Amino acid sequence: MSEIVLLSGSPTYPSRSESVLRYLSDLLEKEGFSTINISVRDFSPEDLFYARFDSPDIQHIAQSLQNAKGIIIGSPVYKASYSGVLKALIDLLPQDVLQDTPVFPIMTGGSGAHLLAIEYALKPLLASLKGQNLKGVYLLDNQIDKANTLHPVTDPEAAERLEKQLDYFVQFINKQKALTEYLT
Repeated sequence: MSEIVLLSGSPTYPSRSESVLRYLSDLLEKEGFSTINISVRDFSPEDLFYARFDSPDIQHIAQSLQNAKGIIIGSPVYKASYSGVLKALIDLLPQDVLQDTPVFPIMTGGSGAHLLAIEYALKPLLASLKGQNLKGVYLLDNQIDKANTLHPVTDPEAAERLEKQLDYFVQFINKQKALTEYLT
């Protein structure tokens, strides 16, 4: 069906954020979507630190994001915001790389005190890249078992919120596809 890019902004492995993204990737593939999983760890530190816009790896991710039917981006909360390495990567991408693409943001953090990091940090960043921000999901670290590869979200209410928003994301993409087909 459609290609979905899942971008992890976590510099560590294993990571709660990345565990959630892998879980969502599996669910999407069961729905017939093809997925591409990308991590900030996939990039050379030199490319990120020295802002190598012309790096083949940076150009490849830009192309993948521009061609995607949807993006899911996940990051841990660091100092009330997304990870710095995610920002370093995003700074190297074209300004309109997410043009009209639905984006489902996910953040994980140690306390509910950073719940608004999605709204006040991540979503404005994604909007600056022209993405269509959908409702995000914030998960607490204690709701995620990063060692559980089949179902890492251990809290039933949190899992339900996450899967409900994923369903909305899929419906949104399918409606866009149907509209595009109707207009052509």
